[in-house]
Parts: sequence; C-alpha cells; structure tokens
Amino acid sequence: MRWLVLIGIASSQIIMAQSAPASIDLKTAETIVGGCRALAASKQQSHAIAVVDTGGHVVLAMRMDGNREGVMAFAVDKAKAASLWGFATSGMEEAVKSTPGFAAAPYVVTVGGGVPVYGADGRTLIGAVGASGEAPADDEACAKEGIRAAGLSPTRK
Repeated sequence: MRWLVLIGIASSQIIMAQSAPASIDLKTAETIVGGCRALAASKQQSHAIAVVDTGGHVVLAMRMDGNREGVMAFAVDKAKAASLWGFATSGMEEAVKSTPGFAAAPYVVTVGGGVPVYGADGRTLIGAVGASGEAPADDEACAKEGIRAAGLSPTRK
C-alpha cells in the first residue's frame, strides 16, 4: 500500500492520504496471465499475452506453445496502445474512422486484443493487457478474462 504525503508549506500542515496503486505489480500480472491461459485452454486456443504498466512497459509476457515471436510482439503493441490511450484497441478502428488524424497518432492499433486495466473501482487506469494469436475477438476475450480473474475492470466506470 502506498501513502501520499502532502506538506503545506505556508500552513505547516502534514496531510496523509492513501493513494491508489499507480500501476500493475508482478503478482497481479501473474493472475491476469493465469486467467487468460485458463480461458485459452478451455477453448483449445493459444495466445501470446503481455501485461504492461501505465507507461506501456512490460511487467510480464508469456507466449503459449505454437506462437511465433511476431505474435508476442503484436501482443505487446496491443497492450501498450490500450495502456497509453486508456481504451481497448477494438475501439480504435472506429476512432480512426471518426477522428481525423488519429490513424497517424503514435501507438494506435486497430485490431482487437488490447484492453486497458482499471482498478476494481473502475476509475484508476493501472495498465493494460494485450493478447494475440487467435481471432481478434478471442484475443480480447482472453485479455478481459484475465483482468476479471484479478478482480479488476476492463472498462472505465
């Protein structure tokens, strides 16, 4: 648990407030990957899964059997896009159509499978998950299942 300490210089007051986790930790990333793997196994699928922090840096990445390195790289790109933009890559295709210039913006991925991770309250963005290797809808379902397995939210509330 992190604490944020604010010191009021002019008033010499010390205020302590509990802060929300700023990013996904390794234990949470392991739970997310485990949830995704369980869903993939139940459907006889194979994914590459990447969990990133709020800066798009990899916390944990795992490539299930049968996937090539390009699939892993795509999972990382999907996760990074969802983390840096704060919404699922499945929504980026429509955003490209409706927002002039968005297609040329950095870290835009228009294929489903990248999903942001919000805290359990659905308000604080703490990272994202990218899955690749199957159909985009299956990749997205895998990412969302992992997020839910960790008790977190794939959507902002």
